[in-house]
Amino acid sequence: MPTLLMFLAVGMLFGSEGFGGLEFSNARMANYIGSVAMAFILFSGGFDTRWKTVKPVMLTAGILSSLGVLLTAVFVGLFAWVFLGWLWPENNFSLAWCMLLGSIISSTDAAAVFAILRSRRVSLRGKLQPLLEFESGSNDPMAAFLTIFMVSIVTTENAGGTVPMLKYLSIFPMFLIKMTLGIAFGLALGKATVWLYNKIDFEYDGLYYVLAFVCVLLTFSGAELAGGNGFMAVYVAGMVMGNSQFIFNNGIGRFYDGFAWLMQVILFSMLGLLSYPSQVWEIKWAGLAIAAFLMLIARPLAVFICMVRSNFTMAERVLVSWVGLRGGAPIMLATFPLLANINGDGLMFHIVFFIVFSSVMLQGMTIMHLARWLDLDLPLRSDPRVPLFFENTGTVDASSKEFLVDERADQKTLAELGLPRDALVMLIRRDDKFLIPQGPTRLQSGDNLMIMGSDKALEKTAFLLQEKEH
Repeated sequence: MPTLLMFLAVGMLFGSEGFGGLEFSNARMANYIGSVAMAFILFSGGFDTRWKTVKPVMLTAGILSSLGVLLTAVFVGLFAWVFLGWLWPENNFSLAWCMLLGSIISSTDAAAVFAILRSRRVSLRGKLQPLLEFESGSNDPMAAFLTIFMVSIVTTENAGGTVPMLKYLSIFPMFLIKMTLGIAFGLALGKATVWLYNKIDFEYDGLYYVLAFVCVLLTFSGAELAGGNGFMAVYVAGMVMGNSQFIFNNGIGRFYDGFAWLMQVILFSMLGLLSYPSQVWEIKWAGLAIAAFLMLIARPLAVFICMVRSNFTMAERVLVSWVGLRGGAPIMLATFPLLANINGDGLMFHIVFFIVFSSVMLQGMTIMHLARWLDLDLPLRSDPRVPLFFENTGTVDASSKEFLVDERADQKTLAELGLPRDALVMLIRRDDKFLIPQGPTRLQSGDNLMIMGSDKALEKTAFLLQEKEH
């Protein structure tokens, strides 16, 4: 069972209709909490994204995270308009209202996808892993943009006004402006933060983590105040920092990873608190129909359209179309209609609740089986906790990398390997055990060596050993 569902259940248990009886209906607070949570989740996703890995699939992933999100929103919106009009004709749902619903649930959740794969000890073949990683991490800004745009349309309709066609067409220049500003702001703040980390000298190490916290909030709020997309800004800033060298890089990465998971827990718990189980039960048929359409038709159709000219096989496209879990982003985006107090906001929220629950439950529990059936799965490489890790504190002109022993060095002793004089082997990992390196230690193919040294020494080491991919 996906772990995130446990926190969803905890929120429901302590909610207004649960044992806790905690009444939580403050839309503004929920929106603030959700926005901050998504900022940290996206920043962490960008920080963990390796440019060298995603570069070959960047075009396909970029199309999926922009056009794919738009197509998914349109397909779901059209279906919801027809189906809800038939199911509840007395409510007179507008097309804009249904398009808003489609926009909210149009993005996927990278953290949920890879958490499930890790829990099942499964990895994916070829370029699937970086494709899904980059697409899932970068499509939330597009969904947020569409949601905020459609909220303004629906708000105008609710006020009795007529929305001119020019208003709809303004989405294209607005998209270019907001995304361009978001990317530019993210690049600038990311580079500025890296420069600051390498220049500043705090007396207490804990202050570097405070700076890491402030960086996310400053990037998000600054981009929004400048008129850009804050979610795109934090993702880009995270990617810039994650692919740069600065002091306390490893520790900051762990900090962001842990904080992002805390934000995921908060989002799912908040969704449970905001929901009313009785109302979820009332919309079960609508929620089930839209969730089924999203998973079986809308997402696959959008994926196949976006990947029509790509080099991915049919099996890989099928898996990408199914690995579209809904998670933290729709939960946060569902608070915007509540904040704007649009007609039917409670109904929309509980439909989103049902879709997120169904997606995490059904898709989350079947990804592994589908990957195996399509022969696209690989055993997940297990990396045990390392008893020693290198942290760049700016006080030594060296860095650390892991290298893999292949057949060239198999059965050689460490002394016979011929490493550069200023390259120091700190640890040897063999399976799940760690060995203390000594000259007579005989290496085996598959061993991992943690080596510290200057950049030049590590470059020379790469000619003797295979550098490990992260």
